[in-house]
Amino acid sequence: MAKNPFDDEDGTFYALINHEEQYSLWPTFKPVPGGWTIVYGEPDGRPRQEVLDWIDQTWTDLRPKSLRDFIASHEVARAATGE
Repeated sequence: MAKNPFDDEDGTFYALINHEEQYSLWPTFKPVPGGWTIVYGEPDGRPRQEVLDWIDQTWTDLRPKSLRDFIASHEVARAATGE
């Protein structure tokens, strides 16, 4: 059975972010998929656990950006109407 590269404790990884400000652990040997940007681990990657720890410390609100923006806009609208 093939080993999952995302579980490789000895591998090197990046932290990626997408337009929704969601994060992903990504092995350095795989091309970064479209729509994702490296935000931690450049230039050569970092150990898996270090990247996971960074993601845990950085990604504190797991809601997609579009949902956070939607909620915030409705809160502003409610405040403006006094609801």
